Amino acid sequence: MPLNRRKFLKESAVTGAGVALAGAAAAPAAQAAEAREATGRGRPARRYSLTVMGTTDLHGHVFNWDYFKNAEYRDSAGNAQGLARISTLVNQVREEKGRQNTLLLDAGDTIQGTPLTYYYAKVEPITAQGGPVHPMAQAMNAIGYDAAALGNHEFNYGIETLRRFEQQCRFPLLGANALDATTLRPAFPPYFVKKFRVPGAPPVRVAVLGLTNPGIAIWDKAYVQGKLTFPGLEEQAAKWVPRLRSMGADVVVVSAHSGTSGTSSYGDQVPYVENAAVNVARQVPGIDAILVGHAHVEIPELKVVNERTGRTVVLSEPLCFAERLTLFDIELVLRGGRWEVESVSASLRDARTVADDPRITRLLSDEHAKVVAYVNQVVGRATQTLTTAEARYQDAPIVDLITKVQEDVVKAALAGTEYASLPVIAQASPFSRTSEIPAGDVTIRDLSSLYVYDNTLVAKLMTGAQVRAYLEYSAEYFVQTAPDAAIDVEKLTNAGGRPDYNYDYVSGLKYDIDIAQPAGSRIRNLTFGGAPLDDAQQFVLAVNNYRANGGGAFPYVASAKELWSESTEIRTRIAEWVTAKGVLDPKDFASVDWRLTRDGTPVF
Repeated sequence: MPLNRRKFLKESAVTGAGVALAGAAAAPAAQAAEAREATGRGRPARRYSLTVMGTTDLHGHVFNWDYFKNAEYRDSAGNAQGLARISTLVNQVREEKGRQNTLLLDAGDTIQGTPLTYYYAKVEPITAQGGPVHPMAQAMNAIGYDAAALGNHEFNYGIETLRRFEQQCRFPLLGANALDATTLRPAFPPYFVKKFRVPGAPPVRVAVLGLTNPGIAIWDKAYVQGKLTFPGLEEQAAKWVPRLRSMGADVVVVSAHSGTSGTSSYGDQVPYVENAAVNVARQVPGIDAILVGHAHVEIPELKVVNERTGRTVVLSEPLCFAERLTLFDIELVLRGGRWEVESVSASLRDARTVADDPRITRLLSDEHAKVVAYVNQVVGRATQTLTTAEARYQDAPIVDLITKVQEDVVKAALAGTEYASLPVIAQASPFSRTSEIPAGDVTIRDLSSLYVYDNTLVAKLMTGAQVRAYLEYSAEYFVQTAPDAAIDVEKLTNAGGRPDYNYDYVSGLKYDIDIAQPAGSRIRNLTFGGAPLDDAQQFVLAVNNYRANGGGAFPYVASAKELWSESTEIRTRIAEWVTAKGVLDPKDFASVDWRLTRDGTPVF
């Protein structure tokens, strides 16, 4: 058991002993800022101003650098990324408010998402004997985070890597609904409490409850099944918030790795809501503010009225990748010897308005340089440029590369087994709209930009009928378009808000997607081996672990029999395949498996 976790469990309410409170003395500036308000006895009421800062979905972004393009990050909106920028913003806020009047939180998804985080999980892993300190731990420790909620991507590299990261952090990783599967007790600290001292008045006690995403049980099933369980955010908040209030918390802030939409991407596979932050605000009394994560959207301020108390709960989600910093400004007044929250407001600060903190740049320049050198290794040579620019609406060779690699790996894995004679088909998604493998030298960063997630490969046994249903579900991604309507490719996809990563190609078959038809009736001319697909035919589907475990709620695949799986990332398998070939030539992997039609006429 990590030492910091053992200390927490000894001191926390889990064992009924309360929680250690970190103290901070208020500055004279805070006293001067106290407003005067007449009370019934003619004396001024005491006031205190607290600022809670928050980030979320950092995904390994320390610097404003795009490892896939080997250049400074930039987008069409001019955004800037990275904890080095956040550090500058945090320093500014602490200077304005008084550091002793501030708290800094994160809402999860920290240690996965860039080649930087991959490198320190797999190439030079932090779990190795005498291994390095994770760059995200170094940066967040230096900036002075007080606590962080667990995100679902914290589990992508397994529990051992997460526990090592936890040991390296000088702040707790919170997860009130991450429970030991056997004891059903918290496997991580549920909460953190900090005490802010106010001269001549009782201290202000601020409790932070951390909640993570129930989808972890699906998305990282291979790592957590039988070890951890993840009940719903609403029920765990209802359990812990009253406890925190009974312990004397004057302010309760929730850091939740869960969006605000009230929807789930995993259908009915688990009985809990994926994006439950608004539900928590509405259903659980006693919460003042919620730092929202997971959805990768920007919400400066969202006010939700609690159904039981009528009080307003303020929510905010800063943009992902360290592009924004949330500020909750909380005003308290002392009444009857107790601090009461009088108002809460939320706003955002923008990373593009400041420069990197040179202290963070100096701290992690060596780690950054190692990763830049790693991703720029040449592993092969491409005969032509391959791009994902049109991959979401036309069968693109660059995505065929993914399916070809997956087919080859699964065929080799099943050789000599009873399933060796079954045809292998494969799924892949157009993850990126900007990935490009240029003609000429091919580097690890080129291939990493094609497959941006740390997914691994699974083989599932499917019937022809199940594959047909799978394709129909995937085809819901397209907007229904009349045969005579003009085609605008920017409005052709993402029907119902479905993201690109939840649209799948399936190789080894041929089929049309008739977008003039309503969803559920679009797959036409589905053939295998030149003949109409036999619904009873058995196939081996080479599928990523996210999809295999139910991510995206595709039909049948999660419940299908698993024939094989591995822990090596698909990205690594692609690099191995290209390295072994030496030459990346579309004739070795490209095939036209599907096309869009309208009433039988090709769209393109």
